[in-house]
Amino acid sequence: MSPAPARDGEPAAATPAARVTGLVKTFGATKALAGITAELPTGRILGLVGPDGAGKTTLIRLLAGLMEPTAGAVEVLGRTPRAEGGTRQAETGYMPQRFGLYEDLSVLDNLSLYANLRALDQSTRQRRFAELLRFTDLAPFTERLAGRLSGGMKQKLGLACALLGRPRLLLLDEPGVGVDPLSRRELWRMVSELVASGVTVLWSTAYLEEAERCAHIWLLDNGRLLYDGAPARLSERVRGRVFRRRVAPGEARRVAESELEREAVLDAVIQGASVRVVAKPDAAGSFRTDGYEPVAPRLEDAYVELLGGARKGESLLARGWPAVAQTAAAGASSAAADRVLVRAEALTRRFGDFVAADTIGFEVRAGEIYGLLGPNGAGKSTTFRMLCGLLMPTSGDASVAGVNLARAASRARARLGYMAQKFSLYGDLSVAQNLDYFADIYGLTRSAKRERVQAMIDMFELGPHLPANAALLPLGFKQRLALACATLHAPAVLFLDEPTSGVDPLMRREFWHHINALTTRGVAVVVTTHFMEEAEYCDRIGLIWRGRKIAEGTPDELKASAESATHPEPTLEDAFIALIEGEAAA
Repeated sequence: MSPAPARDGEPAAATPAARVTGLVKTFGATKALAGITAELPTGRILGLVGPDGAGKTTLIRLLAGLMEPTAGAVEVLGRTPRAEGGTRQAETGYMPQRFGLYEDLSVLDNLSLYANLRALDQSTRQRRFAELLRFTDLAPFTERLAGRLSGGMKQKLGLACALLGRPRLLLLDEPGVGVDPLSRRELWRMVSELVASGVTVLWSTAYLEEAERCAHIWLLDNGRLLYDGAPARLSERVRGRVFRRRVAPGEARRVAESELEREAVLDAVIQGASVRVVAKPDAAGSFRTDGYEPVAPRLEDAYVELLGGARKGESLLARGWPAVAQTAAAGASSAAADRVLVRAEALTRRFGDFVAADTIGFEVRAGEIYGLLGPNGAGKSTTFRMLCGLLMPTSGDASVAGVNLARAASRARARLGYMAQKFSLYGDLSVAQNLDYFADIYGLTRSAKRERVQAMIDMFELGPHLPANAALLPLGFKQRLALACATLHAPAVLFLDEPTSGVDPLMRREFWHHINALTTRGVAVVVTTHFMEEAEYCDRIGLIWRGRKIAEGTPDELKASAESATHPEPTLEDAFIALIEGEAAA
């Protein structure tokens, strides 16, 4: 077998860990993969990126031997995988996109089950259990049910099960989804150690800052391979066309939207008190003026350009926001002297001896986006559920749109929209049935229901999917449907619990385009996220750790608190980690 050819300036590699040639996979009339030819370099981390529905999971499952191609060839570790038994399972480890372990079994029970599937003898399994529990820091939690682990610990357990057979090739399908920056850093540390020991890793991700850390990437779109090479080389295509425009406090959203409307602009995103702008190839000269500062390109800048740029145009969701709702939101905010639409006062929630939320307090004004950040298990979702009237606090008070949740929870819930952390719609109902059901729950009149449901179908392009069961939708359309159902009644307050987890950058931009536009209508937004670039959209952030709020401020204020000689310009992720570690050490 001849060595793989050099790609994009990279030196020729050894025999690849995997090779696909003319690979096609169809599901009925849908072509998930459309003739891909590529090689997976040995002994590296390869990032597999692309928008929702690009074919990433299908490609990984073909490499894992879980299905067979419609046409073309797949070669893994010098062999052809077979769907009947996989690719010499001891040599290939696979961690699926969704948590694929048994939540009602303990950590040790899950490891034992996977050891049985791999037919490991008693002495081998005991040795591997000890090694992997030490490697993942799960040794103190062997008796805990998998369903009660934090998001980061679940991913560590999934990784441990995938590593039981000492694989030479490790296939990870979006392992960072729903994982906080601290846990994600731990995953990267563990995977980097595996690569140093000779393991080849294919890491599928929707987060471009993760892909930027890979030695090599494949970028898929609509089943086609658009790029095969080093991430830095792809970023170079936009060098000299990326600028930062600093803006006055409170102006970032307005400036970002106005920049995006310019013909010369491909992309414009908020970064704290500044806006990052990517110019079209022939328009960079018009930005070399006062007010625009050239900055280094990122992989995400090039990714967005390669896929056609961010979607432009007015948000149909905001344009269709009923005038009555705008008046109601304004009335609710003006009823309070400080225009507060969300107030949490010493909110506390105990589950037995465990304190999930400890005297948490903050306020959110009309037209403001407030971010609740923190590691997995910090208490963010518990706080959310109390503010939405879904969970009664042990002590403390909460009010939404001027209504106290303890005294009038149903009236308060009528004024808020809630998008849950996990897809919480009815998977066995069609898209159309979900929209009708939620319109009825919110008490819309027949004419209002007909008008609002049709508006949601049009603005989120749900028409072709109306007969489909919600559970079978691609992730991006699941998020669209969830946002549509949460905003059918045009609430004054919107609660978003990790709303874009696992969503690609273009879909994430579309989502935030709508949210930013809603704030101009006076809607107050409370959001949790593990994606720090997304947290830059927040006006203010409250950082929660072990049930307590340990910091609060604008994104730039939190970043400034983490400045040091080694990090003169820290990112929000740097600040997140520094504040948590500082509190842990105190």
